[in-house]
Parts: sequence; C-alpha cells; structure tokens
Amino acid sequence: MGGLAEIVKKEASWYASGGFNLKSFLLTDERQQIYAVNVIDYPKRKRPAGVVVLARIVGDTVIIEEDRTDRPLVERLIAAGIPREKIICAYAGDAYPDIQSV
Repeated sequence: MGGLAEIVKKEASWYASGGFNLKSFLLTDERQQIYAVNVIDYPKRKRPAGVVVLARIVGDTVIIEEDRTDRPLVERLIAAGIPREKIICAYAGDAYPDIQSV
C-alpha cells in the first residue's frame, strides 16, 4: 500500500524540525517501512541522541512504537485519512494485532 507509506513518511517528517540547540533527522527504511525522527543536542552534545517518533507499517496497519511529543503522531495520521482502527499505539499500551511479522 504505497499511499499508506507516503502518508506515514510525510507525517513523521513533520517532526524533523530543528530547535534551539537541537538538530533532528528523519530516518527511513523504505524496504521495512520504518519511519523515525531522531534528535541530538547541537552544536554541543550534552545528552544521548533520542527518538522523537518511530512508526512502522505491517500490512495495512501502522504501528507507532514511540511518540515523545505533545502533538501525537496518531492525531496527524488520523487527520491525514488513516482510520484509527488501522493504527496501533504500542508506546501507549495498545495491543498488537494478530498479524504476521509484528
């Protein structure tokens, strides 16, 4: 489902914006359909790098493994047209569906 991957990638990339003394990077693995944003202190490192959001696609389901934002990725995905029942918020305790390769 190419459209689903494009939506998830686009919405995840929204979180890849810099901030004061921070640099963020969109990380993608198109083959495994994994989309994440990582953040580092910049220009001087004081803390380890951290994951901001991480989502992956399994079949026609989006699994959000991590979301450390105050503007949840799940809300952006729903607004972009992905039905809530096709989104698993694993970081919040949603149960994984009975799908292969979870």
